Amino acid sequence: MSDTLAAAPLPASLAEAPAPATVSQAMSKVMEKGKTAFIPYITAGDPDLGTTAAALRLLDSLGAAVVEHGMPSADPSADGPTIRASAQRALAAGATEDAVMAMLAEVTPGLSCPVVIFSYFGPIARRGAAEFAAAVKQSGAKGLIVPDLPYDETSAFRDEAIKNGLELVLLTTPSTPAERMKEITEASGGFVYLLQFTILIP
Repeated sequence: MSDTLAAAPLPASLAEAPAPATVSQAMSKVMEKGKTAFIPYITAGDPDLGTTAAALRLLDSLGAAVVEHGMPSADPSADGPTIRASAQRALAAGATEDAVMAMLAEVTPGLSCPVVIFSYFGPIARRGAAEFAAAVKQSGAKGLIVPDLPYDETSAFRDEAIKNGLELVLLTTPSTPAERMKEITEASGGFVYLLQFTILIP
């Protein structure tokens, strides 16, 4: 997998790619063209950070509007078995938070699409909201998704994100009451993350 990604041809212009737009700007461009945004998800560090860096460049060259970049978690409570397994592999390979941020800082200046970090709230709480948001900014990422942070508790962290020029993408569901969904939509940065659940009955 690493060899395939490393060998993948990239556009000649990639080395001279402009600084990534904000998430909102990237989504607006897609809407203006009447297209659907391609927003792939990858788990940082699976199978290693070198492969992750190559994957980011490849996805950018293939036209990703935004890349959702998962910070590997020991307790990915909102994820299914595939992402859980990828997080376990990444952690086993030594993908630490600082190493992931450092890799992003090297890669993002050459990308033409913005990167949004998907992180559970645990690492944010341990590091402190202000320090975490500052680290995300230094990594070159443009936004954050925190799936286990309830909307009613987002205010303080959203303020830290805004201070660092980051867009905090909020989550909602089809069953969310209309007024609350409107409130979440207005507060969300970049786009709104719609969660849909499928219940399998044996």
